[in-house]
Amino acid sequence: MRYLLTVAYDGRAYHGYQVQKGQITVQKTLQDAVEAIFGDRYPLVGCSRTDSGVHARDFKALLTVGEGAPRIPAEQLPRALNTHLPEDLSVRAAEPAAEGFHPRYDVRRKEYEYLILNAKVRDPFLAGRAYLYPIPLDEERMNRAAARFVGTHDFSAFTAAGSDVADRVRTVFDCRVTREGELVSVRVAGNGFLYNMVRIMVGTLIEVSAGRLAPEAIDDVIASRERSRAGFTAPACGLYLDRVLY
Repeated sequence: MRYLLTVAYDGRAYHGYQVQKGQITVQKTLQDAVEAIFGDRYPLVGCSRTDSGVHARDFKALLTVGEGAPRIPAEQLPRALNTHLPEDLSVRAAEPAAEGFHPRYDVRRKEYEYLILNAKVRDPFLAGRAYLYPIPLDEERMNRAAARFVGTHDFSAFTAAGSDVADRVRTVFDCRVTREGELVSVRVAGNGFLYNMVRIMVGTLIEVSAGRLAPEAIDDVIASRERSRAGFTAPACGLYLDRVLY
């Protein structure tokens, strides 16, 4: 039996999604719950490798259980798993998955949101859930720059130095910046993302707001393929995997 799980989590307590020796991760915590329900540590493949401290509202994971495992209807599985999960991690839904389906390679569109608390003082209810940036942000300049990301490009300048990914061409469908009071949201949608790509994009937009880069300079930064030409890597706390579409 193959189940596609929809998972949401607050990433503050986790060292990312993927299992790491000696660390608490989302995958390990889910597998603990799977083992408690099914009696074995069955394979669990995620749609992405979120970094330490990154959150998710709509993470997808494929659970494959063996023939001898208890037969649990998909609609009952979330409740069963959640009885063995901590409060900061929840299986929101489950559905049968077809043979041959892959939660990572079959993704058509991923959407991320990055939240910035643009305020002089911290909000305790957003601690670890938004990046506190006290200098006023110019979302109009940021939006002009964000539009430059849209399209199919080699995003080598927007991945962590030392990344060993050979194919760095990605398509960004949409990138925009909005403000509601002191909360600034950067939303990015694409067919896939490189390691730290969204966080570097956000850091670069903040550099644009500060006047250290012109909005139009994004074109040159992309064309350079040089990590040193882009902005800083924004902290993980503001990033949310918001939606995954197949």
